[in-house]
Amino acid sequence: MSIAVKICGVDKVATLKAAAEYGVDYVGFVFFNRSPRNLTLEKARKLSSETPQNICKVALFVNPTNAEILNVTSSMKFDLIQLHGDESPSRVREIKEHIKLPIMKAIKLGDSEDLNCIDNYYGCVDRFLFDAKTPKNIKNALPGGNSISFDWSLINHKNIKLPWMLAGGLNTENIEKAVSITGAQELDVSSGVESEIGVKDSACIKLLMEKVREISINT
Repeated sequence: MSIAVKICGVDKVATLKAAAEYGVDYVGFVFFNRSPRNLTLEKARKLSSETPQNICKVALFVNPTNAEILNVTSSMKFDLIQLHGDESPSRVREIKEHIKLPIMKAIKLGDSEDLNCIDNYYGCVDRFLFDAKTPKNIKNALPGGNSISFDWSLINHKNIKLPWMLAGGLNTENIEKAVSITGAQELDVSSGVESEIGVKDSACIKLLMEKVREISINT
């Protein structure tokens, strides 16, 4: 089984080059002010222009306005919009009508009831991303990228009718178990390839991709 990988929170050319060299399939650019991985338009344009055509470019937003998205997408090309906030199905439909790009909706999971909402998104999203719900006791927690995993068995037997990615605290040490339990064919990794919060490590990306190739061969 071939496993695709997205490195989210790319903010340096060196990280982008490492992602390309080691065979990453998606790179995520974050447009959320509170995130340590947030990009300015100037920086994003430079990174976008240097991204190889074979890598899918993802723009991540959290509860954005239409103007905020258009401000980004009108000045550089993206292949996919990732909505990582509390966007309702009706809001997602509105965004899709305005932006006219494929949309990946993040679904935050803490228990089985959190999965009930996905049926409402069919018809307005193109894919899902399953991430860990942020615990309420974590002060100043971000919507994602918190190095937190969820109970992977929650999606083990769920009939998901769209392509999806697995996220949430994934790293070299746990991705084999995560893939074994969920059957995930796409992985989203951010903090798992960082030397400190918001600082991507090219050596960690290399090790992750080596592990992914090993899992792909053995699965």
